[in-house]
Amino acid sequence: MTKKNAAAAASSAALRQSGETLAEVLHRELEQAILKGEIKPGDRLDEHEIAQRFGVSRTPVREAFRLLGANDLVDLRSRQGVVVRKIGINTLLEMFQVMAELEGLCARLASRRMSSTQEADMQRVHERLKVVATGNDVDEFNAVNIEFHSIIHDAARNVYLAEETRQLRNRVAPFLRRVTYKPHRFQTTVTEHEAIIAAICAHDAEKAHAAMRLHVNLLGDDLADFIAAYE
Repeated sequence: MTKKNAAAAASSAALRQSGETLAEVLHRELEQAILKGEIKPGDRLDEHEIAQRFGVSRTPVREAFRLLGANDLVDLRSRQGVVVRKIGINTLLEMFQVMAELEGLCARLASRRMSSTQEADMQRVHERLKVVATGNDVDEFNAVNIEFHSIIHDAARNVYLAEETRQLRNRVAPFLRRVTYKPHRFQTTVTEHEAIIAAICAHDAEKAHAAMRLHVNLLGDDLADFIAAYE
């Protein structure tokens, strides 16, 4: 067995150990690569190359592509194959506006419905974020930040709202990363989170909504930086 084939076999075995189907694991791996910007908007996903890389047949790869398409992360084109979705700047800004309102609604409901355990979890994750913010690891900061928002999504106790919010966040994640997840902005995120936490813990629904909406929406210099980075 060649080194390449051995690596592929080991990769396939590792995938199977997770308990998920191969298609589900491939979907997760490719989704994370897209969200992290490792695979960029406009890039074509090669079915044969991915199958070889993970040591699997093309069938689970095709199913993974279908799942990515269902989440609006890729376009399934009959002639061009599978292409990571590109979004026009105007549409993208509209998506950020909607996401800000959805996140704001999550915070509003969380301020009324969050349990004491969830409140403690939110505080704990925020303390971790403060520590991470002293460094420059973008991936770690992004992961902890997502965990912080997920606690608030769950605390809203509205499953449909949480799912829609997460799906929209995933769609804009590759673009959001260009501006928001920069080491020089880490402290700004920490400060904005503290305003959100204060409002939620005070059970002030209006302030929680406003603080979260301000945190998520692109305004002022952030908007200018985003447009410059996008172009």
